[in-house]
Amino acid sequence: MTTPSASTQEVRVLAFDVFGTVVDWRSSIIAELEQFGNRQGVQRDWAAFADGWRAGYVPAMNLVRRGELPWTRLDDLHRRILDELLRDAGIEVSDEDVDHLNRAWHRLDPWPDSVAGLHRLKERFTITTLSNGNVSLLTDMAKHAGLPWDCVLSAELFGHYKPDREAYLGCARILDVAPGELMLVAAHPSDLRAARDAGLRTAYVDRPREWGQPGRNRVAFEPGEFDVTATDFLDLADKF
Repeated sequence: MTTPSASTQEVRVLAFDVFGTVVDWRSSIIAELEQFGNRQGVQRDWAAFADGWRAGYVPAMNLVRRGELPWTRLDDLHRRILDELLRDAGIEVSDEDVDHLNRAWHRLDPWPDSVAGLHRLKERFTITTLSNGNVSLLTDMAKHAGLPWDCVLSAELFGHYKPDREAYLGCARILDVAPGELMLVAAHPSDLRAARDAGLRTAYVDRPREWGQPGRNRVAFEPGEFDVTATDFLDLADKF
């Protein structure tokens, strides 16, 4: 175990980005799409379909940020994107089947180190989600994947999607800690930079296979830009 730096000794709570950081969304969604295709008797490039579904995520959230949509939970944004993708792919199925497919985001599988690493980190810190996923989605996912959260916090509670400042500060407020006592753990530099700008501590965890091939869509960052960098959650636990 390494000696914690002065910048991390005051940390009391670890808040985790979830999609890509804790769970392998892409492999999980591709597997769900393949099952869906087998049930419906249709074949498509499901990897590309999964990438397209995820690619609609930020533009859909921006509709909420710009006021073009009222506050809309992520489940409903996912459904808007999915409906469009199915229409463009010429796939017609029942609403019940689409609902089940849309809830694939509730059934994502964790990275191999996630559960063991979270258990270790939980021994020292309060651990919580801080995700754009809605509360029901994150709760179902925790049950499915065996994720041992102390609590489940979501952008839904603050009416602001990350990287809006209100999400990070809202997490600190709800857990009654100062921003500097809260560390965001994420595999995405943009998320960490926004958290840092709000006064949080930051920990980068590398997930090189989030988008399939190692390094695909990886965003560069400067050495020392974040308080901690780690290869996975077990390595992160060793950093403290």
